[in-house]
Amino acid sequence: MGNERGGASRPPGGLASRLRMTLLRTSRKLRAEQAGQLSETHRSVLASVVTNGPFTPGELAAREHVQPPSMTRTIRGLEDAGLLARTTHPTDRRQVLVTATEAGNAYIKETRRRRDEWLARRLKSLTPAERQTLSDAEEILRRITTQ
Repeated sequence: MGNERGGASRPPGGLASRLRMTLLRTSRKLRAEQAGQLSETHRSVLASVVTNGPFTPGELAAREHVQPPSMTRTIRGLEDAGLLARTTHPTDRRQVLVTATEAGNAYIKETRRRRDEWLARRLKSLTPAERQTLSDAEEILRRITTQ
């Protein structure tokens, strides 16, 4: 069964199913475009610290929806890689803050550049009308994810 425009066949299923599959495939392709070989968990934690940090280990565990011992291991791995560092909390000496190092900031910046470049190359082959459709869809998807 082809689509209305005579292009490639549409996968079976309703809109929710097709959209889910397309978003998952796109996400997988984008995740592959990174500056190194960090696991998705490590990259996610590093990106959280770069974008919104610094955090205490407990705050990071809650933010990433993992148990504190798991977060401690993740932080240790990122520290060993030179991407995160622990510093003393400025108001509570019993706590530490996890901050990104210069290398950690550079890793996330390069990963984001690679992902944007990958997507921009694909968007370039689309017509202006198709890019506008995707722009409209992005607004709708953003709204759906914030409900």
